[in-house]
Amino acid sequence: MILFLTVAVVHLVALMSPGPDFFFVSQTAARLTRRNALCGVLGIVLGIAAWAAIALLGLHLLLQQMVWLHEGITIVGGLYLCWLGWLMWRPTLKRATAPPPKITVEEALASDALITSTGNFKTFLRGLLVNLSNPKALVYFGSVFSLFVGPNVETSARWGIFLLVVVESLLWFVFVVAVFGLPPVRRFYQRAAGWIDRAAGCLFIGFGLRLIFSKV
Repeated sequence: MILFLTVAVVHLVALMSPGPDFFFVSQTAARLTRRNALCGVLGIVLGIAAWAAIALLGLHLLLQQMVWLHEGITIVGGLYLCWLGWLMWRPTLKRATAPPPKITVEEALASDALITSTGNFKTFLRGLLVNLSNPKALVYFGSVFSLFVGPNVETSARWGIFLLVVVESLLWFVFVVAVFGLPPVRRFYQRAAGWIDRAAGCLFIGFGLRLIFSKV
């Protein structure tokens, strides 16, 4: 029981620390529909499940033997985060050159109904790639998380830890979606969309450049 409580607390702290996953979910929840944001959450949770499964199979041992793998994933992940940051910046440049549409905030929120299942799948895939390309997850699951799943941990306990991590991640990001999907938050986002998108884009590009130059 102590092991499970320790893992739950450590993992919650890791989830709550600001990073690409959190910024992606919060911005998606404020900008698009809750269903769209939840699809992104499912992608992120699937990525977390993959990292947890690999960690339970001995990720830290693999990284010790293949240092180049860690560096390669870090650089590729940094490039993807830069690209994602550019995607957030690009619409703001178009809005700056185009005349503002004459619609109310309520009409803008109602336009969420136009988002199709194709958009949901794209958000799911983008959430998955945001998590898998995040070297923070690699470092966390390859070091901190691996400390709790040593060879002396039984198979049943390993499965329990895996389920704990997945469920806790899902609940946390659903909570984030619920908060940032509230009407007042979404109205604020609609009014300040340009500034928020630019700030989020800068954060993602900053994350990416920091990762790239840390390995160059």
